[in-house]
Amino acid sequence: MKRSTFMVVAGLLSVSMLAVSCKKEEKDDTPAPTPTPTPSLYTRLGGDGAITAVTDQFIQNVLADPTIADNFQATGSDPYRFALFRERLIDQLCAATGGPYTYTGANMYDAHDGMNITDAEFGALVSALVASLNQFNVPAAEQNELLGILGPMQTDIVGH
Repeated sequence: MKRSTFMVVAGLLSVSMLAVSCKKEEKDDTPAPTPTPTPSLYTRLGGDGAITAVTDQFIQNVLADPTIADNFQATGSDPYRFALFRERLIDQLCAATGGPYTYTGANMYDAHDGMNITDAEFGALVSALVASLNQFNVPAAEQNELLGILGPMQTDIVGH
């Protein structure tokens, strides 16, 4: 009797193990969502037209600021130098923000070598840019991202 009970229990265990091991796995055929790529800062700022408008206002702010206007007097009074400066600044901002541009001007160290720009002058330049961004209602997140890109240039611009 013991042997027959053992055989029944062993048989039931075998059948139940077989049933568990043969259980069909349910597979979720729902495709994983594809993450939407974050648009570049260039795109979020509004592209070429918006960056050009911000740059033009920025230049006007710089030329109107007595703290830094003297640094730009020669450039501002020469139409050729002014146009070249403006074009390169737009290229630099568009390229730095992920736009389809290439900056071909001098690196920041060489471009500012011998100018002896102070921290206060650099701060006034940043304030002129922020005022321009604010005038065009650029959101704080994009402003901070742009300043994060441009900020490291300070060490190549100040004190040379």
